[in-house]
Amino acid sequence: MDWERMAAGALGGAVVGWLWHRLVGCRTGTCPIAANPYVSALYGAFLGVLLASGR
Repeated sequence: MDWERMAAGALGGAVVGWLWHRLVGCRTGTCPIAANPYVSALYGAFLGVLLASGR
């Protein structure tokens, strides 16, 4: 696996996760992923790595 592709997937996913928090978010604050920008970015980074790895 190419580490540059994995890093790009993680960075892109983190940006998408943070944007999801900012644009969609959670109105009540009880959503475990969308309520916290750091958790949203980490979750997005994880999904970005999975997509970049092709699994």
